[in-house]
Amino acid sequence: MRLLLKRGTIHIVVLGVFVLLFILLAVSVRRYVYLTYQNFGSKVGLNVNNIASDDYVEDINAQSGEYENEKRAVFLNRNVDFYDTVASSVLGQTTSGAEKWIEVDLSEQRLYMREGTKQVGTFLVSTGKWSPTPVGEWRIWTKLRYTRMKGGSKALGTFYDLPNVPYTMYYYKGYGIHGAYWHNNFGQPMSHGCVNMRPEEAGVVFNWASVGTRVQVHQ
Repeated sequence: MRLLLKRGTIHIVVLGVFVLLFILLAVSVRRYVYLTYQNFGSKVGLNVNNIASDDYVEDINAQSGEYENEKRAVFLNRNVDFYDTVASSVLGQTTSGAEKWIEVDLSEQRLYMREGTKQVGTFLVSTGKWSPTPVGEWRIWTKLRYTRMKGGSKALGTFYDLPNVPYTMYYYKGYGIHGAYWHNNFGQPMSHGCVNMRPEEAGVVFNWASVGTRVQVHQ
């Protein structure tokens, strides 16, 4: 009897060790995939996210920009709290006739609102970590007060499904400038390729900019 109990205990310990090793290996592999992607994939333009696809753009075009009653939000495979906010201030209209345009500096993790050569506002942002933020120059093609964003990978732990993303301005396919209620780590890369802002600050830019406003993104 004691021999059987001893053998059973040994089997449980061995099984426990194997399970622990499996978990450690899985975490290590996933971390290795992240590091490889961030250090190499982004440099060659690799993007496993779906926001650059035509299907994603079609979904954006089908949205009305109205508030959804859905409160369930997921970011990086975890449930997150939803909250809404109203822009704390609105800048006045340009009187000089200078062009309004938006500059996003990836190295500084900062967005600049400009009118000609004059800076009229600046905010910390969070750009691509799980997928790179493309560098280039585009123009805002649609503005939505609220939008739903969904993508990433459940297997890699980067899945997200976010209703009522506030103050969204899409400028290149599914890439946009928008408020982010699911984190408060602005100034550090956190996104799947978009430009994240504090919701109330995104509202300032949203109310200032228009469809057609130029967006320049650079390192």
